[in-house]
Amino acid sequence: MYKIRKLEEHEIEFLQDMMYESIHILENKPPKEILLNLPHLKKYNENWGRPGDQALLAEKGDGKALGAAWYRLFDEQNKGYGFIDRFTPELGIAVSPEARGMGIGSHLMNALMDQAKEDGYKSLSLSVDPHNEQAVHVYKKLGFEEYGLSGTSVTMVYYFAK
Repeated sequence: MYKIRKLEEHEIEFLQDMMYESIHILENKPPKEILLNLPHLKKYNENWGRPGDQALLAEKGDGKALGAAWYRLFDEQNKGYGFIDRFTPELGIAVSPEARGMGIGSHLMNALMDQAKEDGYKSLSLSVDPHNEQAVHVYKKLGFEEYGLSGTSVTMVYYFAK
């Protein structure tokens, strides 16, 4: 059994671990410290906890973290790969390798979507490698629609009310 709750400040390291896991590189993936500090990726984790940042954590009953889902706002001067506009947070999600296939990712996504709606957002966006077919399938199943391309990634958006 597991529960989903808001990430606490002392758990930022686990959030960064999950940010690293969320980057879809199948071969020769650089170490976390290098990859997360590349200029085009650093914006996703630098100064975590600023206004608009939100993260949820899935944990077992014994407190072991299993995965996380998060979102962050960007603007025209500092766009993320899934940038739509400065009012639409871009989300990310990852589940620890040993906890995959248990439905945790879907529960995290639904909880994060509920949180975003509660926080007053009208939409959420994300960026996904189109070769990550399993992730694309899950996002479409949750109601995300293709919005456009950014480099080699597909930007998808979910609207809470049309």
